[in-house]
Amino acid sequence: MASLDRLFTDYLNYLEIEKNRSVKTRENYEQYLKRFFAFAKPKSPEDITEESVRSFRVALSRENIKKITQGYYAIAIRNFLKYLAKRDVLSLAPDKIELPKMNRRDIEVVEYKDMERLLTPPKDPNLRDLRDWAILETLFSTGLRVSEICSLDRYLDLERGEFSVRGKGEKIRVVFLSDGARRAIKMYLDKRTDADPAMFVSLTKNGAVLGRIIPRAVQRLIDTRAKRAGIGKHVHPHELRHSFATDLLINGADIRAVQEMLGHSNIATTQIYTHLTNKELKDVHKSFHGRRRK
Repeated sequence: MASLDRLFTDYLNYLEIEKNRSVKTRENYEQYLKRFFAFAKPKSPEDITEESVRSFRVALSRENIKKITQGYYAIAIRNFLKYLAKRDVLSLAPDKIELPKMNRRDIEVVEYKDMERLLTPPKDPNLRDLRDWAILETLFSTGLRVSEICSLDRYLDLERGEFSVRGKGEKIRVVFLSDGARRAIKMYLDKRTDADPAMFVSLTKNGAVLGRIIPRAVQRLIDTRAKRAGIGKHVHPHELRHSFATDLLINGADIRAVQEMLGHSNIATTQIYTHLTNKELKDVHKSFHGRRRK
């Protein structure tokens, strides 16, 4: 029988080649499973037990890791066990691992009043200010994932205001730029004097271009800009994606159209946002309904 290390490598290759998952998905699964292996220290597939998985999940919970992230670990372990079962390798049955139910509280969005401050155009901007503003406007306008925005090239048709993006599973979808996003991108690109093909680039303190921006840098700049806007919490790039979807649904967009714009393969993934919009609609009703009777 193949060793656990060999099976692990084969599984990651299976994800990328046969399941057509992105390199980023492969990297995430590798990270989740390596952490589980480091905790449980299984020497063979048979050493993966209900008790070892349960203990690992308790440890994650006690580290105050977000529930949604804990769920990703559970999904990665269960999918690896499914692969072992597919290979007729004796191990823990995948259905022994129950996945946590997604709760609307696990989906965080930027409140609209906070979003308005976050997207306020910079005054007397330098190149970094314009880049950050353009990234924020583009994320909120398109619902792009952070990896997708980092992969954009600068030669987009701003007049047309739409472009194709290759997302998870190599799936291509069309996204659209708002007037605000087009304006921000144009002002940013007009300030650029380099020939780097990347749309969004990393910069030195003096404003020199270092090359294509990386996801970690986008995460940092969003958090920094959020603090400057007076937002009293950590803001992750994915919250802008959540805000994009929620904003569309609140304003009457069809859920199937939102599914297409987000690049979700399954409508059930998009439906999580309906819980958020229901709450928003309840708040609107409470604020405005029957005001003349007070």
